[in-house]
Amino acid sequence: MKVFDNTTKRIFLASWVSINQAEATNTPVNQLPHPATKSSGHILQPLRQKVDNIQVRDRDLAHRLCKLIPAQCPFERDVKLFGKTLFHIPPMCKLNPLYEELVSLRFRALCYLADECGEDVSQYC
Repeated sequence: MKVFDNTTKRIFLASWVSINQAEATNTPVNQLPHPATKSSGHILQPLRQKVDNIQVRDRDLAHRLCKLIPAQCPFERDVKLFGKTLFHIPPMCKLNPLYEELVSLRFRALCYLADECGEDVSQYC
């Protein structure tokens, strides 16, 4: 007896969406909101905009940003004892309300170094 034979017969899709034609024509199409906007509210919005508006036009600034902002989450760990993994600590960086903006700033700095300055950025990856 295979598990596959018993499970596939009971799977069904329940993802139908009904849209009224009248509602669909009157509803304006807008850009989706920033995912972190709901959770942190409007308190951090000015800080987010400041980080987003930072222009990377200096080689030294770009190098400092690439060194300060890590490429991957530094908090993710595997806790091992005698060679066996006891538990895994997941990356917590996405809980940071400015995570997307900081990653974007680091990417802009890397692009500036690679495109404008012609430097090898493999040391930061």
